[in-house]
Amino acid sequence: MDLVGDLLCDRLRLNESLAPQRVRPVMSFRGTQPGKSARFFGRFVQYPRLLRRLISDFDLFHIVDHSYAHLVHELPAGRSIVTCHDLDTFRCLLEPDREPRSFAFRSMTRRILNGLQAAAHVTCDTVATCDAILRHHLIPSDRLSVVYNGVHPSLSAQPEKAADDELVGKLDREPGNGLELLHVGSTIQRKRIDVLLRVFAEVRKQYPGLKLIRVGAPLTREQEQLASSLGVLEHIDFLDHLDSRLLGACYRRASLLLQPSESEGFGLPVIEAMACGTPVIASDIPPLREIGGDAIQYCPVADFDAWSDTALRSLRRKQAEQEELRALALQRAARFTWQNYANSMFDIYQQVWSA
Repeated sequence: MDLVGDLLCDRLRLNESLAPQRVRPVMSFRGTQPGKSARFFGRFVQYPRLLRRLISDFDLFHIVDHSYAHLVHELPAGRSIVTCHDLDTFRCLLEPDREPRSFAFRSMTRRILNGLQAAAHVTCDTVATCDAILRHHLIPSDRLSVVYNGVHPSLSAQPEKAADDELVGKLDREPGNGLELLHVGSTIQRKRIDVLLRVFAEVRKQYPGLKLIRVGAPLTREQEQLASSLGVLEHIDFLDHLDSRLLGACYRRASLLLQPSESEGFGLPVIEAMACGTPVIASDIPPLREIGGDAIQYCPVADFDAWSDTALRSLRRKQAEQEELRALALQRAARFTWQNYANSMFDIYQQVWSA
């Protein structure tokens, strides 16, 4: 979400008719312990308190993270726009059997959802998310738009020697010294890290030197135990959140990106990998189909055999076929730019301002 806010502001500043300012307060947690209580205090007390002092300073307000949509209650709703990336935040209200929560948690979530519904306009990252909002009758269609995320400018298929060399130092091996699978993102349940680990273990039977690069949050204890039981833990390289330069280096050297999520709002690693010319296998779910088109491969969610077979076929693909898919991926990824994103947002700002 920070990425969206930063790159949107950067592009909007190129428009002389706008004076965008990012409001991201530094949360001070005096009187609270670090953790959930501190985050709750910052999100529901400090942030609203700050916004109430700033209302007169701005004409329009854009909340780029739907999980902060409760802030609309502090703002002029008719001049507020919210970007909704997915509906996971509201799962306990929309599908309570799937995600049972306490009364207090559901009340907090209801306040966030009410803020989303009160906004003058809501943008979605994909048609799939927009359709889900309409299916649950949350917001009327005339207050919804789809605006696709972009790819960071530093993520491309062109080598960047300094970044590529720095990554070599982190991994302690040169690119090309064996095959590497890549996964980028969090380790929350819907990312299906269990599928990732099992597929990695299965493919390693055919390619004993295969490595997995995991970029993002560390594995949970349960995931680490699974990796250990599969005998692959010591063959995984864990990298903390990387800057865009090093992330691009990861994509460029990877043999294959795996995105086995059971649900996504957009699937940013998919389009980032495509922009770097990296082959992708993704779950066959609407948002990832929408983003990847015919430039990547798809497998049913959690079908271990299908994932393993597809990964093996991809690693064995002939050079000519690889180049054909690479060209398709690069061509499709070129459509997703943050300048296009900012231009679409500017149109929405004008629409809301003139309403």
